Amino acid sequence: MVESPDGPQTTDGEDDALKTTAAARAKSRRLPWPVGLSARLLLLTALFVLITELFILLPSLGGFEVGWLTDRVRAAELASLAVEAAPAGVVSDQLSGRLLKGAGVVSVAVQSEGSRRLLLAAPRMERAPALIDLRQQGLADFLAEPFKALGPSAPRMLRVVARPQFRSGDFIEIVAPSAPLATALEAYLARTLLISVLVSLVAGGGVYLLLAAFLVRPIRRITVSMERFRARPEDPAARLSPSGRRDEIGRAEVELTRMQADLLVALQSQARLAALGSAVAKINHDLRNMLTSAQMASDRLATSGDPKVAQAMPRLERALDRAVKLAQDVLAYGRSDEAPPQLAPIRLAEAAEIAAEDAGLSAEGVRLGLDLPQDLIVAADPDQLHRILVNLLRNAAQAVESAPPAGGGLIRLSAGVSEGRSLIRIADNGPGVPERVQAKLFQPFMGSGRPGGAGLGLAIARELARGHGGDLELASSSPDGAVFALTLPIRES
Repeated sequence: MVESPDGPQTTDGEDDALKTTAAARAKSRRLPWPVGLSARLLLLTALFVLITELFILLPSLGGFEVGWLTDRVRAAELASLAVEAAPAGVVSDQLSGRLLKGAGVVSVAVQSEGSRRLLLAAPRMERAPALIDLRQQGLADFLAEPFKALGPSAPRMLRVVARPQFRSGDFIEIVAPSAPLATALEAYLARTLLISVLVSLVAGGGVYLLLAAFLVRPIRRITVSMERFRARPEDPAARLSPSGRRDEIGRAEVELTRMQADLLVALQSQARLAALGSAVAKINHDLRNMLTSAQMASDRLATSGDPKVAQAMPRLERALDRAVKLAQDVLAYGRSDEAPPQLAPIRLAEAAEIAAEDAGLSAEGVRLGLDLPQDLIVAADPDQLHRILVNLLRNAAQAVESAPPAGGGLIRLSAGVSEGRSLIRIADNGPGVPERVQAKLFQPFMGSGRPGGAGLGLAIARELARGHGGDLELASSSPDGAVFALTLPIRES
């Protein structure tokens, strides 16, 4: 058998079975690759790279077409120089055909000083060719012309006008068939698309590997830790160990680790409270019988003529009445939260004096200094307010007694009105609340700063105060003492 201090007992076989079940549940919750974050990241990266390549493809197609046409113009311009060098500027039809074929055009014309001269000409064409003026081509034409040449309604002939480079003149004009241009554009487009797909896959794979290493794997590690912790919080292996990263992932790991630690503490405290409630419920019946017997004995003592007994009897009767009522409320408190307060007008000064007596404050020991308006009346449950004040005064007295000051212990209780509520301050001249305890001061079983303390008094006092619509908090703490602030509803006198 394996016994855990924070939970029920399980055998080794049961423990292994629970771990196996938790691992199986965590595995079943993992998404398959095609719909997981890794696959989506890879596909989206490749898609965005491919879209970027397509945007680059449009101007590159236009640039390829301009380069192809410019090459034809320069070849035709060089062929026209052969015509200029011929006798009388005239060449035979056979030579003209070879020059046109070598340049890949069907005619060449030059304009100089407003006069246009046809140098190399082919037979007349049935349809006028489409004009492409490379001297003043706009962005829209630059991007659209390649698709006109590739489309089903592409012209058979192209008339290209450009500035001359090897000769003087206003412009040089050629007429060339569009089929070779369309073939060259198709080959260039196929090569570019293939390269774009390869680049997108390589870039997508590289980005995927980097993001998977720096983002996906840490998130998966955090997710697995959350799943394992949810299935078995007490398993140390289920808690995440921060990787030490200083980015958002590292902050998430640190916060998850803190949350798991706080949740584990809360679960342990809840288990202890449940065990405490079960134990108290078992002795509750006998405790009430004992208190009833004590009440009967106090009734007989009340008939005694001893003046000291008569003086102590009211305090004893109040203590026994509150103890009996508290015992009756134990079972309800163990099954649920604290009972709702039954509000009644209470003069705070009188309630503080009675609580000081029950907390053991006296002139010979830790003294109480009251600075309370006599007409301040709070709306509170009498028994719950008494428990709040007794817990606070007793805790303060024990803190002072643990390190008595040179001038004697003193607890000062003052009150005022702030924003329609009573603000009660309980200040002592003890050693203050240790810094290591302040963060968990109001957590059950965790807020005791002295040896042997249960750590329940302040937790109960805060719960009762919040049940009234108020609150309890540590206002300040120093080596000269601690100050607690209690807020409660008020009722005009």
